[in-house]
Amino acid sequence: MSKGKVVLGLSGGVDSAVAALMLRSAGWEVFGAWLDLGFGSPEKAREASAQLGIPFAVIPAAEAHEKLVRAPFAEEYAAGRTPNPCVICNPTVKLPALLRKASELGAEKIATGHYARIQEKLGRPCLRMAEGPKDQSYMLARVGPELLEKLIFPLGETDKTETRALAAAAGLQAAEAPDSQDICFIPDGDYGSWLEARGMGLPAGDFTDASGKVLGKHRGAHRYTVGQRRGLGVSGPGRLYVCALDLGRNTVVLGPEEQLMTYTLFIKDICWGAMEPAEKPFRCRVRPRSRPTFFDAEASPREDGLLLGFSAPLRRIAPGQLAAGYDEDGFLLFAGTVA
Repeated sequence: MSKGKVVLGLSGGVDSAVAALMLRSAGWEVFGAWLDLGFGSPEKAREASAQLGIPFAVIPAAEAHEKLVRAPFAEEYAAGRTPNPCVICNPTVKLPALLRKASELGAEKIATGHYARIQEKLGRPCLRMAEGPKDQSYMLARVGPELLEKLIFPLGETDKTETRALAAAAGLQAAEAPDSQDICFIPDGDYGSWLEARGMGLPAGDFTDASGKVLGKHRGAHRYTVGQRRGLGVSGPGRLYVCALDLGRNTVVLGPEEQLMTYTLFIKDICWGAMEPAEKPFRCRVRPRSRPTFFDAEASPREDGLLLGFSAPLRRIAPGQLAAGYDEDGFLLFAGTVA
């Protein structure tokens, strides 16, 4: 018996292809959709849909992606901050576009190939980490309950090895497709050249140490982020890292790793998940970067955000990045922008 219709974001990769298999096996009528963000090609997704035997459509979303993701990303980088565009894209462009298509088709749900789970807590749908090691709940941390109640993540109980095995067993061409690594609209990872092509590059200036001593010349502060070590082109007695960007002086401050270490982190623009907005300090596990590394912390509410205090030092996080807090069961409690 059919569970109804679901619109699946189909990228052409192995994850979304196996998500289609799992949805169909569970009794859903699957409709594949590729988002046209103004770059890339739908051909791999079209081939996957044909092999899967499901209807397929291309959804135009380039205008929304430029306005809501690429332009803000460029502005933040030019202001010396380092945003994560996927965190912005999922709740503002990708999922709303799929939801509009679902409404057009009379579909009850939308789905993606993300590795995450949705489970009810506090009477509402909440994000929970995937069962396997390839958890992507961090990238979905700003997706609110109004979208979560429409979403299905078929891969939430699997891991990547199992996903590829399922694809191979089904004879899917996507079984050996490589994982995407870089930002989709900057596939070569060269953020500096991308910004310069948009006319948003910053002028060259000095590398300095914390005392102001000039160590060399940089190629524009937009090419560097806090914590960066590679590609500096400056030698020293030990490894040097970017410790700060001073746009007022047009300097990039370098120093040894110990100058990057901190016991606190302040985040703002808080999005609450599987807890009510906090009024007193509480313990949690914090994931301060996209890589799945967690730090025990005490979160203390402030008027304009949360102050996170850690029992052990960690490298300072670049402003503009996202930090997410979880409970011991893997429920996402909150997410906020590093200030």
